[in-house]
Amino acid sequence: MILKRIYSEPKWSDPFNEFSRLMRLLNTFEAPNRNAYDDAGAGVFPLLNVSSTADHYIVRAELPGIKAGELDIKVTGNNLTLAGERKIPEENNQARYHRREREAGKFSRALTLPGPLNADKVDARLKNGILTIVIPKADEAKPRKISIH
Repeated sequence: MILKRIYSEPKWSDPFNEFSRLMRLLNTFEAPNRNAYDDAGAGVFPLLNVSSTADHYIVRAELPGIKAGELDIKVTGNNLTLAGERKIPEENNQARYHRREREAGKFSRALTLPGPLNADKVDARLKNGILTIVIPKADEAKPRKISIH
């Protein structure tokens, strides 16, 4: 029997069978279960919406429980950076969490807007946990109406 295995010709399988087997393995792959306690920084905070008009970019951020003095907003070139710290009141030492999705800590979001900005006239307002930043477009980025003679 051993001699038969050694001296027999190798059996070549169809190469597509190997691809099919690999695809089956990849389709059954499951990521390991992750606990919310293990990866506190996994979420993106704050959530942002960015829109524009002909003259302005408007950025809205959800910042519940954060005061205006705790935020740092910077505009340079065509970049906006929003940074701060979210503080959550401590529970008493006897509290057992059944689910913990809100985390405290420092955050920073940076985004690049599509055109140059006028950093001198940025207006930011925080109302009911929604930060609204209105950033005027630089004059060279604004559309111009061209008259035809």
